[in-house]
Amino acid sequence: MKKIIKLFVEDQNPSKRLDTFISSKVIDFSRTRIKNLILEGNIKVNNKVCYSPAKKINLNDNLLVEIPLPKKAFIKPYKYNLDIMFEDSDIIIVNKPAGLVVHPGAGNTENTLVNALINYCKKNLSSIGGELRPGIIHRLDKDTSGILVVAKNDKAHINLSKQFSDHTINRKYEALVWGALRPQNGIIKSYIKRSNKNRQLMETSFVKGKSAITNYKTLEIFQGNKIPTLSLVECKLETGRTHQIRVHMSHKGNSIIGDKSYQKKNKKFKKIDMELNSMLKNINRQFLHAKSLGFIHPSTNKKVCFEVSLPKELLKLVKKLRNLSK
Repeated sequence: MKKIIKLFVEDQNPSKRLDTFISSKVIDFSRTRIKNLILEGNIKVNNKVCYSPAKKINLNDNLLVEIPLPKKAFIKPYKYNLDIMFEDSDIIIVNKPAGLVVHPGAGNTENTLVNALINYCKKNLSSIGGELRPGIIHRLDKDTSGILVVAKNDKAHINLSKQFSDHTINRKYEALVWGALRPQNGIIKSYIKRSNKNRQLMETSFVKGKSAITNYKTLEIFQGNKIPTLSLVECKLETGRTHQIRVHMSHKGNSIIGDKSYQKKNKKFKKIDMELNSMLKNINRQFLHAKSLGFIHPSTNKKVCFEVSLPKELLKLVKKLRNLSK
């Protein structure tokens, strides 16, 4: 049978969103889980199903929260050599390579990071993310490498999810982009929403969507007679929207090297080093790497920070650019 939770709004002036109010009362679930329950029609307000997480509640409202039985799903273990940077009883810090999908989805149900974690951890992962996303608090795109934190229990998951939703997680990425950013250091603020032309892609908007903030600074500019102008950039996220850095860099006119989705037309240069030209043409991923992740440990309440350097294939390209820029 479904689990049913009854709530009554007794505050004189609640003026709260539906998802915020329920999250404050049902502390065992993350706000994301509550939002999904609403969107799936599992919340009733005064005996009427409500599908809007943003609905304002009123004094004396009666809420009914229905928790459906978990769907049975079998995740096939994937024997994969995970690059684990740190592990304790609460979390696992993984250095994800490019090419590895984070969790099962349409078209890939077996060879994902989750499948590999199941093989490694057995059942020692949080359950809040659902049957297909055990332990997963946040994601990286398939062709983005770098640091991910995984929750081994629900308490850690709830704690870290709140840090992500409160935007207190310190996340830094490195990207190699076309051209030189103007200004070289700055902040990009916009909304990000689904593209009207391609629903699998995102786009910037200044009218609607989810608020997105990216702080960036130029680390190096590569210029020379045999190379196009390229920049190595550090991006610090204040929000974590889908494809955020890729969309914001493309919006600036400085799309990320190797990004086939957001890079405009293939760039051609007459005077370019042949080896470099081959490296740029044949890169099989976007040059985007999650290099550091800092947060408050869910059990010790101490600040922790993990860092990982660029993978070999990206470092090789940077070294080539440095040599040609001399």
